[in-house]
Amino acid sequence: MYELENAAVDPDGVIEAAMAAVRGRAGAHVLDIGCGTGYHLPLFARDARRVTGVEPHAALAAAARARVRGLDNVEVHQGVAQRLPVPDASVEVAHARWAYFFGPGCEPGLAELERVMRRGGVAFVIDNDATRSTFGGWFRRFLPDYDPEAVERFWARQGFHREPLTMRWRFARRADLEAVVRIEFTRAVAEEVIAEHSGLEVDYAVNLWWRAY
Repeated sequence: MYELENAAVDPDGVIEAAMAAVRGRAGAHVLDIGCGTGYHLPLFARDARRVTGVEPHAALAAAARARVRGLDNVEVHQGVAQRLPVPDASVEVAHARWAYFFGPGCEPGLAELERVMRRGGVAFVIDNDATRSTFGGWFRRFLPDYDPEAVERFWARQGFHREPLTMRWRFARRADLEAVVRIEFTRAVAEEVIAEHSGLEVDYAVNLWWRAY
C-alpha cells in the first residue's frame, strides 16, 4: 500500500522542483533519513555522487537494499536519526520526507544533522501542512489535538525556512485511493473520507522546511 501511495504522491514534481530551486543534488552526498523501502533512492542516485539511506525498521531497510541493488553509488543502513551512520561533515543534501511529523521531540535527530552536514549543505524536511487543502482537513480530523502553529514555531526556532507547497495525490484506480486512505487514518475517519470524497485525486498541502548549514 505504501508503494501505491508513493507512486501517487506529487505527479507534477512540485516538491522536487522546490528542493532543486534551493539546492541541487548534482555531485553531492545525499542522505535520506527514514528512507523506508527506498522509493526515492534511485531518483537521488541519478545525479548524486553518493546516496545513503537510513531506515530504523529492519524489513523496510532490507526492501530498500533490494531496490537499489546494482546502483554502485547507493548504500542503505538500518539506523536511527539520533545516531546517523555517516561521518562528521560528510553530507551536502539531507532529505527527510514525512519522517518528522511533530517537531518537538526531534531535537536529537537535528543535533545529528548538525554533526553530519557539511558547510554549505542543505537539509530538507517535508511534512504535512494541516492548515489547508483537502488532505490537511482530513489530517486535522484524524488528529484533532495537532497544533500546526506550534510545529511551525518549532521549525523556525531550529533555523529552518518554510516553503508552503500544494501538490496532489493522483491514483490510477479508486480502489487504490481507498486502500491508501485506510492505512493513513483510523477506520472511522477513513470511511467518512471515502464516503465524502469522489474521484481519483486529492489536493494535498505540505511544508517544505529547509536549512542551510
